[in-house]
Amino acid sequence: MQTHVQLHISTTEKGPSRLVSSYYNPPYKVADITRDKRNPELQLMLMSSSPGLLDQDEQTIHITLHPQAQLRLHTQSYQRLFTMRSGATQSMEVVLGPHAGFCWLPHPTVPHAGAKVKCRNRIYLHPTSRLIWGEILTCGRKGSGEIFRLDSYHSRTEVFIGEKLALMENQFLSPGSLPVNTLTQLGNHTHQASLITTINHHREDLDTCLAAQADIVSGITEGPAGILVIRLLGNGAEKLFHLLNTLAAILQSHPLCQPN
Repeated sequence: MQTHVQLHISTTEKGPSRLVSSYYNPPYKVADITRDKRNPELQLMLMSSSPGLLDQDEQTIHITLHPQAQLRLHTQSYQRLFTMRSGATQSMEVVLGPHAGFCWLPHPTVPHAGAKVKCRNRIYLHPTSRLIWGEILTCGRKGSGEIFRLDSYHSRTEVFIGEKLALMENQFLSPGSLPVNTLTQLGNHTHQASLITTINHHREDLDTCLAAQADIVSGITEGPAGILVIRLLGNGAEKLFHLLNTLAAILQSHPLCQPN
């Protein structure tokens, strides 16, 4: 089954962002969940009637934000990757105009036994664009004893500024050929998360927040063009999801991060 989602976002020079056009086919739907219509940031939710990603699925998402447009794209629930023979693919392309902002913090991904998925993300930024991009990968269904029973998971995210590649994050997990519980992999942790952002003015607040998380291992790396990459290791999906949203709130509106 092939699924396609296309979003095009625009805004007036001083007004709130608005959805100009969209295209999607079953099982997907895009809903506007913006509560305050005066808020310059548009809030959209990507909804699906499918239980998750199935064998031979091809999911593509294209998002274009025109100058000054602001979008936060939400997901409805956890993304399940079911048992597969051939595998499935996901691709996402995001193009941000000058002074545009995009926040993408999807719910955690849960690979079932035998899941085989390739993800390719390409993000094209203007030097003045603002990006918050997160991802959480779990070990699978802990309650069913499916801890790292997936076949393979390969996710590659490329961030371009103009036409120049500024950052590439390449993650490959294949427990059958490369044990994940080694010192150079996840150690004794079962969940991992990452956050990529071009907003680098609040490093001290981020460090303070991460230092308060007693049972989460974290690190921040500054890449080219001031892009920050935050890596997290833990043992619970909800806690990592909450933490990513807290970090995003710090980046967007400077709230105090309370210790857990």
